[in-house]
Amino acid sequence: MKNTIQIYENEGHQVEVRLDGERDTVWLIQAQMVDFFERNQSVISRHVRNVFKEEELEEESNMQKTHIAYSDKPVAFYSLDVIISVGYRVKSPQGVRFRQWATQRLKEYLIQGYTLNQQRFDNNAEELQQAIALIQKTAKSPVMAAEAGSGLEKLGKAKWTAKLTAAIECPHVDAL
Repeated sequence: MKNTIQIYENEGHQVEVRLDGERDTVWLIQAQMVDFFERNQSVISRHVRNVFKEEELEEESNMQKTHIAYSDKPVAFYSLDVIISVGYRVKSPQGVRFRQWATQRLKEYLIQGYTLNQQRFDNNAEELQQAIALIQKTAKSPVMAAEAGSGLEKLGKAKWTAKLTAAIECPHVDAL
């Protein structure tokens, strides 16, 4: 999948999910929830069905059927809201760990006012370092006038220093 993100990892359990940027959600199929929550298909299916039956969520906006290659019929994908609802209903050690993880993320958000994706933060820092290196290389190029090149390099260093300082002072803020 082109647009995938990891939403949870614990004791070797990783879930790669489809990211829907338009709707700001992620999607799993029931088989992925079976593996993730370590419960059988009938348990997951019952919980998904009850989420909609009890009108906790609207089926129309939280389930989408997609045709997949080599599949006889469309496959149902469920939104993050459904995944979370099932996670709070399922009784398994993995379900407990998921609830603890989800509760911790919510607690962080309520206390700090934000959450941080450390991997994304680290990736942005790498990209910024690469951009600074490119600016410095360009600034030292003989084609670049000495004065303009020096100014460009100083500008790059100043921005990097400011962003790095902000990240050090507030390590949980996505300053980069």
